[in-house]
Amino acid sequence: MKIAVIAMTGGGRKLAARLVPKLPGAVLESPGPGIAATMAALWREYDGFIMIMAAGIVVRAMAPLLGDKRSDPAVVVVDERGRFAVSLLSGHLGGGNELARRVAAILGGRAVITTASDVLGLVPLDLWARSQDLVPRDGKTMTRASALLVNNGALRLYAEVPVAALPDGLVAVDRPEEADLVISSRTDWPANTLVFHPRELVVGVGCNRGTPVHEFAAALDEVLAARSLSPLAVRNLASIDLKRDEKGLREFAGGHGWEIVFYTKEELNRVAGITVSPAALKATGARGVAEPAALLSARTDILLMEKQKWPNLTLALARAKFMLSALVREDCNT
Repeated sequence: MKIAVIAMTGGGRKLAARLVPKLPGAVLESPGPGIAATMAALWREYDGFIMIMAAGIVVRAMAPLLGDKRSDPAVVVVDERGRFAVSLLSGHLGGGNELARRVAAILGGRAVITTASDVLGLVPLDLWARSQDLVPRDGKTMTRASALLVNNGALRLYAEVPVAALPDGLVAVDRPEEADLVISSRTDWPANTLVFHPRELVVGVGCNRGTPVHEFAAALDEVLAARSLSPLAVRNLASIDLKRDEKGLREFAGGHGWEIVFYTKEELNRVAGITVSPAALKATGARGVAEPAALLSARTDILLMEKQKWPNLTLALARAKFMLSALVREDCNT
């Protein structure tokens, strides 16, 4: 986590000099011509800000910079004696609460946390979801689910994936109609259903040289729509190592933030029970690409979808093993 430490006064700078050497990733930045201008210039360069000054100054300076809680940096305000470290922005997803605790521990002060779930002793739902590799169905789902948890003190959860354990405040139920929140890769839920998608789907890909991005997109959209599966449930793509430099494939994966896992022909050829492709064997030396790549990456021997062909590419789907736990990591950004 890259952290800017900014102080306005001599006392604040002395405190910063104590803090920076003990906080990995911390950099002492000059307040420059003014706090507002300095924060604006550095806003996208840092994951977090520690502002040693009055909270009001920081609030006015950062107000025009605020975007989305999923991308805004953490902001912690500290008084110049180091008595209080206040988590002011991005307490959960940005790591502000944890940063405030770390600063307070270093300075011998007290962390001030105001997020409702922390105050009430409930699981921070956004952190738990990220720790579990769950993606909200849309931009409003997390807000609505978190509000239900805070207001009711518990959230009833129906999961289409195995559940090893759940954190305090989340209660498993057996039927979706009993649930406040559904964990599912599927999209065919009523519009008002709160759904988190588990990133459990692996897409095996074989393609001709020069296949454009839009052909990958159209093929995968077709495959997922036919099975009522969400693209948000895709964990990664998988292919043969000969496609490492395939521009269209890389651009397609990069546009969605998906990793591509590559395998050698020898690794692919060790996978049993696949559909043998004479064309793939001739071009790559592998008996198949899409199916064995999906199976290897998902670490399973069962295909969710056998390979389908388009003029320039083939796709196969596998479901990786996925299990919910009570784990909540607050150090995802560190």
